[in-house]
Amino acid sequence: MTSTVEPSIVRAAHEPSWWDRQGDLIMRRPFNEWTFTHMNWLMPTEYVPRGGPHRPLPLSPCPLDLTYRFDDRDHTLTELHRRTYTTAFVVLHRGEIVHETYPGAFAGPRSRMQLFSISKSVTSMLIGIALADGAIGSVKDRITDYRPDFRGTAYEESTLADLLDMTSGVGDAEVWDVPDSGIKRFEQAVMGGGDVAEVIRAAPRRTAPGETFNYSTFDAQILGWVLEAATGRSLAAYASERLWTHLGADRDAYYWLTRARPRTAIGGGSFNATARDVARLGLLMANDGVVAGRQVVPRDWVRRSRGSDLPQLAVGALGPSGYDHYGYANQWWTLGESSFNAFTGLGVHGQYLFVDPTADVVIVKCSAWPTQDDERRDRETITALRRVADHFA
Repeated sequence: MTSTVEPSIVRAAHEPSWWDRQGDLIMRRPFNEWTFTHMNWLMPTEYVPRGGPHRPLPLSPCPLDLTYRFDDRDHTLTELHRRTYTTAFVVLHRGEIVHETYPGAFAGPRSRMQLFSISKSVTSMLIGIALADGAIGSVKDRITDYRPDFRGTAYEESTLADLLDMTSGVGDAEVWDVPDSGIKRFEQAVMGGGDVAEVIRAAPRRTAPGETFNYSTFDAQILGWVLEAATGRSLAAYASERLWTHLGADRDAYYWLTRARPRTAIGGGSFNATARDVARLGLLMANDGVVAGRQVVPRDWVRRSRGSDLPQLAVGALGPSGYDHYGYANQWWTLGESSFNAFTGLGVHGQYLFVDPTADVVIVKCSAWPTQDDERRDRETITALRRVADHFA
């Protein structure tokens, strides 16, 4: 029998609703230039008060009339910003702002930027602080020591060290353009009011713990939950008390939260702060965890974040979920060359917190790429950031 239902109605019945697609809409150009500076207008939030004394970063501006070579052509920084959709660009040398520009239509020194997975690097810093505080016993502890609700899941045998290096062996490749991928289900649960923990608990085991790198926001999210369970504080409260109040920050930061209650911060992707304050985080890491004479992040934790001796985390060895110019360690991407000694926090859509302790250079680049990932834009950006660091070195 011939159906009398219109094809358009059939399609509409199976198409995701606006509510299900809001993550895609928030991240689409050109809207993302606005959304990436106004996430507190779109999602529930918990603020990270700066408290403490304000310490303005010294200003020592100088022209950066340099070029970088990419694809057999020389390019200026102005071309970099145009080609890679830069919204904010701040360069520190020896703790001073030597270059600063905000090409984004809605960006400026007081704009709080959506940092995506640079949040993972912030979570790692907080884990290091919690270890020094004694709230967390050891990176060899199991997740279930702090979150017993993960017993019986693929994460049951995973340690904190496995999660920090993204070698838990749990979950599929993090693919954004597959509608039913794990990361898309996670995004829909976060923004649509679903059960985020249930999405992660359902993730399958793929390899034994500690053997293989697989980039995973799930791993970072669990680290945030472990931190909250261990300290008895929300991620935002602990970040404020033990990190943000010591930086001399310009503004409060914030995490946006899941829509469903109990609301929870996304330790793998919802931290927002000004570009200058993100640069302060980089300066902290460049200075072995010290701010104004105070050891905020343990020195050995900072050193752990600069590189790993594990062969599966070496530059070029990460496999399909990491570009071949990166290694990985402790929720940071490493660049590996002993003469360069640089490492970086990364976030989708082109967010960078680039730290070169040898050159005493920190660079923050926020962007609004049209796609979450783009190997070519990433490679060009890293080439340019290295060139800037070389210029000051």
